[in-house]
Amino acid sequence: MPREPIWRAIAKTVQAEIGEGLYLPGDKLPTEAELAERFGVNRHTVRQGLANLAEAGIVHARRGSGVFVAARPTDYPLGSRVRFHQNVTASGRTPSRKITRLETRPARSIEASALGLSPGDPVHVIDGISLADGQPLALFSSVFPAARLPGLLKEMAVQNSVTHALAACGITDYTRRETRLTAKSADGLQALALQLQPGAPILRSVALNVDAGGQPIEYGTTWFAGDRVTLTVTP
Repeated sequence: MPREPIWRAIAKTVQAEIGEGLYLPGDKLPTEAELAERFGVNRHTVRQGLANLAEAGIVHARRGSGVFVAARPTDYPLGSRVRFHQNVTASGRTPSRKITRLETRPARSIEASALGLSPGDPVHVIDGISLADGQPLALFSSVFPAARLPGLLKEMAVQNSVTHALAACGITDYTRRETRLTAKSADGLQALALQLQPGAPILRSVALNVDAGGQPIEYGTTWFAGDRVTLTVTP
């Protein structure tokens, strides 16, 4: 009978310890060097075992930080009112956002059509990364009519919250008119930002939000890490 590879035995041992609760979701595992010393093998063998666990979705590597036990997927309802901080907080995790772009530029045709503008009209663009407990959940890019919301980017730089920034500009409530979901594979830049392997499954959401009077105010695209979010569509 063929002998079981050492890396597979290491993977089974670590998986069993995770199952027993010795390492909880979100916990950092010992380093490759520490595991290599524990099992009496080289780091390459440990790396193979951890890669096997990562492929199974049991652990995930954070660039420059180490290997962590995969947290349970965050429940993320997609209803008429979708608020990132509220959804993540309700799941028992701590939300945060990293803004990567605040820019005003001419609208692309698809953006202008969604927002009721003419191609080339100015729009505000807000790009960033949404995180839960420090782990990236999604990339987002939101586009707003600049003429109607001239102070949005200034407010966003202070508030770091789309909801609060819109409220400061006079939009006290908004709802989702439609959402389109498409399965995709992460390209190199998306994988880098979401700390995934290139080609990993992601889910793209394209949504249109409207104000209380039904006027479009936000055309947004979000790319969710496929194994970290459970999207629930509600009326």
